[in-house]
Amino acid sequence: MNSRPYPTAPAHVYLFATCLVDLFVPEAGLDAVRLLEREGLTVHYPRGQSCCGQPAYSSGNPDEARRVAAAQLDLFAQPWPVIVPSGSCAGMIRHHWPALFADDPVHGPKARAIAERTYELAEFLVHVLDVRLDAIAAGAGPDERVVLHTSCAARREMGTRVHGVALVDALPGVTRIEHERESECCGFGGTFSLKHPDISGAMVRDKVASACATGCDRLVSADCGCLLNIGHAAAKAGAPLPVEHLASFLWRRTAGAGSLRGESQ
Repeated sequence: MNSRPYPTAPAHVYLFATCLVDLFVPEAGLDAVRLLEREGLTVHYPRGQSCCGQPAYSSGNPDEARRVAAAQLDLFAQPWPVIVPSGSCAGMIRHHWPALFADDPVHGPKARAIAERTYELAEFLVHVLDVRLDAIAAGAGPDERVVLHTSCAARREMGTRVHGVALVDALPGVTRIEHERESECCGFGGTFSLKHPDISGAMVRDKVASACATGCDRLVSADCGCLLNIGHAAAKAGAPLPVEHLASFLWRRTAGAGSLRGESQ
């Protein structure tokens, strides 16, 4: 989705937190809310939301994925954007929910309506809110050199790498460094890492070594699955590679700033 469905940024949004944010990195969800609320938006978190259904879908069980997704369709009934702090889960909702219910006259229209207004967080900040981080006079904290890891889904399915790059590159005091294995999968791939641990382990070790070779201060990503996988591999290897979710990184680096919307907003 590369065109705005709204002439101006809406006043209300939904947060689809994702399982991994909820269970393992809740601060990323809270920081996503803070970023949105700073721009004057009211953030709604529908109770009862759960998994997007991707694990079942990727494992060849569309019936289970359909059941999980169907249970949540009515939770996002208002015509507000659905913001997802994960390219992978946003991709599932935007591209695969409509396919799951393509022949369902009841659930199909609901799934398509939600898909059309689903955004990955960085995409929404850049594409809809027109957030201008370069308006900040100075970044919070010391200068940092970071590697930005874009998940496979964010890069290839959602096409949102450009938004993460735009945000990080605009931050005062932050230098983004590219590395040799920049575009490669980290090896997580949901259940792929469980079914093929040897291959997955080799992939993430290569990713960690390549990132560490840059001398970066940390690795930032918008997908918790990648962060957990890379962070665990780095810790296991004793590698100096702290990891941080993009939402938390953006909030930390812009602490104290007011609204950062561009003039068009």
